Amino acid sequence: MTPAPDGLRDRSDRVELPAPTAWPMVLALGITLAFAGLVTHAVVSWVGIALALIAAVGWWREVLPEERTEEITLPAVELRSPAIVPLHPAVERTSIGEGAHRTRVPVEIQPYSAGIRGGVVGGAAMAVLALVYGVVVQRSLWYPINLLSAVVMPSLAHATVADLRAFSLLALVIGTIVHGLVSVLVGLLYAVVLPMLPRRHMLWGGVVAPLLWTGILWTVLGIVDPMLNARVDWPWFVVSQIGFGLAVGIVVARAEPLATMQSWPIAARAGVEASRKP
Repeated sequence: MTPAPDGLRDRSDRVELPAPTAWPMVLALGITLAFAGLVTHAVVSWVGIALALIAAVGWWREVLPEERTEEITLPAVELRSPAIVPLHPAVERTSIGEGAHRTRVPVEIQPYSAGIRGGVVGGAAMAVLALVYGVVVQRSLWYPINLLSAVVMPSLAHATVADLRAFSLLALVIGTIVHGLVSVLVGLLYAVVLPMLPRRHMLWGGVVAPLLWTGILWTVLGIVDPMLNARVDWPWFVVSQIGFGLAVGIVVARAEPLATMQSWPIAARAGVEASRKP
């Protein structure tokens, strides 16, 4: 049997591929020489720029107006490698912390919404304790809020006790804004930090943390503004901070935790959409 001419052969026996070209390597050499001339001699840079321009034109002509291709003849069917059959074996996934799987702390985090709710609840609890102090000790509901506003209103820091006990609309607005913002921000901080601490979160959040930042605030305020520091009733301040910490800790601890990305499959962590097959 006479073999068929090339033009009559089955086109399925041939594969069309882009023709090989050396222009990308020439372009890379030209760019390299162009930058090398910055630390050697200007002539090297000019040679590199010329090579890069020539390579760019040559590479462009390899693609336009028509792409240069070449046909590769495939071997006979009986000589080809067997088709690769994909397998989908069951994969046993290791749990976090087992089988030498590295674990990053925290394994679970609390949602930010829990921190915001905790900050609002804690701020309300602290405000109630502060008002109790104002009524019981200072005989005025306005003393605590005026004292808080003194942080941003220097005139109140040097005011008399009678002025601090009097109502001030400006001090009420400023104090409420400052108290609300600080409470929400600290609540968010609780949501982030508490999952990374050891057990007994209520102890850390309700006692240790309030005592820690109260000591820092007492030290800093004693240096920055001793007169305002003397106006603060620190035992009552500690009580209000502990009430805030306990309230925030309860809200954050009761929230449904979210697993961190280390528990996700690698495809999900990489952002790859992969179909799941049995």
